[in-house]
Formats: sequence, structure tokens, C-alpha cells
Amino acid sequence: MNQWFSQLQSTFIDSGLAPLLLEGFRNTMIITLGALLIGLIIGSLIAVVKYFSEDTPALKPLSTLCDIYVTVIRGIPVVVLLLIFFFVILASASGISVAILTFGINSGAYMAELIRSGIGAVDPGQMEAGRSLGLSKLQSMRKIIMPQAIRYILPAIGNEFIALLKETSVAGYVAIVDLTRAGNLIRNNTYDAVNPLLCVALTYLILVILFTRLQKVLERRLAKSDKR
Repeated sequence: MNQWFSQLQSTFIDSGLAPLLLEGFRNTMIITLGALLIGLIIGSLIAVVKYFSEDTPALKPLSTLCDIYVTVIRGIPVVVLLLIFFFVILASASGISVAILTFGINSGAYMAELIRSGIGAVDPGQMEAGRSLGLSKLQSMRKIIMPQAIRYILPAIGNEFIALLKETSVAGYVAIVDLTRAGNLIRNNTYDAVNPLLCVALTYLILVILFTRLQKVLERRLAKSDKR
């Protein structure tokens, strides 16, 4: 045990590389949260367009473009998409900005299907009720349909967030010091292949457990509010 603590001290403290883990953790959370926000926005817009295009022929071309977007993005591995954006499309932008945008665009394709399924689970009569109250279709969507849809798909959004968190581990491909790359840098400089990687794995595990519990708390609160 003493030997293990001595190895930990040598790897993280004596080497002066411990701040790399903090930097990697910060960058990982920035990328994940930023990408989630972009994914929610893109997914919501696509889901709304798909919903309204069923009754509005003028939106059919836009709906087709949305289908193409979802098919293309879901068909390309996220690491390949990241490399394309970093080296080709946004070659002059910072790595973190490119990562946020890339993971957000990738997440948007999956969020679109999640949100569309949530909207489809809402009783169609809710839209008619909103229209009868004098609300426009967009107002009914924003004030009546979407809040109910989010409740239906909250567990799926939580799962998407966890998947997104783990997907950001490939950000190191474009020289971003994320959590995984930080562990690799420490491993390469200290020749300790065990402790840095275990530390990274444990950090991801703790984050997933914390966000899973937070998701369950939100679900319980929403369930209680439905009963009132």
C-alpha cells in the first residue's frame, strides 16, 4: 500500500503534471455542455420542422434537407467528423470551439429523433386545444407540446448526455487536452501506465453516476408535479 501511495505521489505530485487532469476535466465539461446545448437547439428545430411539414407542403423541401442531415451525420463516425471540421472546414478556429461545434452537430442528429418521438407521444388533441385558445401553431408548440414532450424523453436526453460525455474522449485527436488526453500525457511523461488511466476511468465513472442520479431526481420531481 505504501508503495502504491508513493507511486501516486511520484506520478501526479512530484512530476508536477496533476494540473493537466484539472485542465482536461474542465475542457471535457466545457465541450460536453456546449455540445449538448447545440444538439438540443438543432434537434428541436429539426423535430419542429418535421412535425409541421406533415400539414404544410411548403416545408417538405426543408424536411427533406433535415432527413439528409440526420442520415449523413449519423452515418459518419464522430472522430472522422471532428477531423474534417478541424483540418478542413474550420482550420483556423480553436480546437475547443471546433470540438463543441462538431459534437453539437453530431448530437443534434440524434436529438432530432429523440425530440420528434417525444412530440409524437403527445396527444394530438393538445395542439387543437391550444389553437382553440387562440394560440398559433408555434405558440402551441412552445407552450403546450414541447414541455410535455421533454417530460417523455428526459431519460433519453440524459442517456444522450452521458454518451456525449464519453464521446468527447476522442477530442485529443485534434490536440485538445481533454480528460483522456491528459491521462495519456501523464502516462507518457511518467512511464506509469496504470494510475493515470485508472484516474481517468474513475473520473468518467463518477461523472456518469452523478449525472444519472441527477436525472432520476429530475424525473421524480416531474412525476410529482404531474400528480398535483
